Amino acid sequence: MSLQAKLDAFKADFEAGKPPYKVPYSVIEVMHRATAELVASGAAERALKAGDKAPSFTLNDPDGTPVSSADLLAKGPLVVSFYRGVWCPYCNMELQALEAALPSFRELGASLIAISPQTAVNSRKSVRQNGLDFPILSDTHNDVAAKFGLRFALPDYLVELYQNLKNDLPGFNGDDSWTLPMPGRFVIGRDGMILYAEVNPDYTRRPEPEDMLPALRKASTVTV
Repeated sequence: MSLQAKLDAFKADFEAGKPPYKVPYSVIEVMHRATAELVASGAAERALKAGDKAPSFTLNDPDGTPVSSADLLAKGPLVVSFYRGVWCPYCNMELQALEAALPSFRELGASLIAISPQTAVNSRKSVRQNGLDFPILSDTHNDVAAKFGLRFALPDYLVELYQNLKNDLPGFNGDDSWTLPMPGRFVIGRDGMILYAEVNPDYTRRPEPEDMLPALRKASTVTV
């Protein structure tokens, strides 16, 4: 089953109010409103695209070790996935799909990292729960996400909903800004140029990991 098919199946059950979430439809309506407004804002169209230069960054892994994009690119192309956090079931399914595709990436000489605004403790939880063999990096305040054009502020009514649901983003992220990244996936060549970019303001939609393979094959034939 494709990643999107799994996400669609989960979404159907979630929005039908099935356990374990048992969410009332009034909550779903608020989430739909927020997604529709983010789509209409055009934010995704302003994010970095294929052909743009990727910003350099250094972020800490869950052990506090700095990980530099420049160091990774010195070894080969880089796959970067921005996600919302361990609390997001859609993100966890995406991380699992990326883990399944990791051998294909490594065969092409590529590294894979995932970036979220969450604290190191929650990044460790992401790694543990999803059985990951690639680094999760903490992007405090979504500063790197902002450089890629992904950061957005939650509207007040969605903040209120999250608070009512006990979805404590300030606690998860160690940051009271109530911002998140739009889910984004990038392939960066060794020269720092973005070869593939997929950004979707609808967090229930994610590209297939295999969609990146053509860009990675292209990147693996380029020397710098």
